[in-house]
Amino acid sequence: MNNSTASRQPARDVVTTTTDDIGRLVLRLTIGLLILLHGVAKVRTGVDPIAGMLSQQGLPGSLAYLVYVGEIAAPLLVIIGLWTRPAALVIAFNMVVALMLAHAAEVFTLGEQGGWAVELQALYLFGAVAIALLGAGRLSVGGMASSGGSSGGSPAGIGRWN
Repeated sequence: MNNSTASRQPARDVVTTTTDDIGRLVLRLTIGLLILLHGVAKVRTGVDPIAGMLSQQGLPGSLAYLVYVGEIAAPLLVIIGLWTRPAALVIAFNMVVALMLAHAAEVFTLGEQGGWAVELQALYLFGAVAIALLGAGRLSVGGMASSGGSSGGSPAGIGRWN
């Protein structure tokens, strides 16, 4: 067997790899864009309601500005696929805080339609956890950076964070 045959992947593996990367892209875009829309709304309306909830819990209201990290910066990083795993963890943490501050009373209840009262927040939380576990894939800024080059590694270690 020559080197060119040995280095080729079977067609099924190539298709699986491609569909895996497309699946990661769809997940990143979905979670990233939907969370980003919440962040854009907070840019337009401010974070005073969040600051009030924090103050009621005995926390500094100024921490409310961190919502911009969790709902603007982190989703943008997830969307483009750069430092995807840490950014997804920031989104997950942001959702845990949102659940504790704004939805704690609803965690063990069902909504009017019979679904979990916090199913949307849970979808964002566990979608972000899935992104953190799966990484960005090749269809991302970090994935393209880590697959290029003669060394196979990524510049500045980007690949391990995606």
